[in-house]
Amino acid sequence: MVKRWWARRRDAVGASLRARAEAGMSTAEYAMGTVAACAFAAVLYKVVTSGAVSAALSSVIERALDAPF
Repeated sequence: MVKRWWARRRDAVGASLRARAEAGMSTAEYAMGTVAACAFAAVLYKVVTSGAVSAALSSVIERALDAPF
């Protein structure tokens, strides 16, 4: 009976320690996701503001606005 009590207690303490050890993981993952999103946004901004892409987008918009109705 005592052995079972100690085993349950040990498992409960172990689960508590594991939960506490994982507490910071979401913050670190959130930070890495934010950094990755910012890097992707910077690359996308550079691509969209480049001369070739800007000219292509302007051409598409001009053709759409000059479409006959």
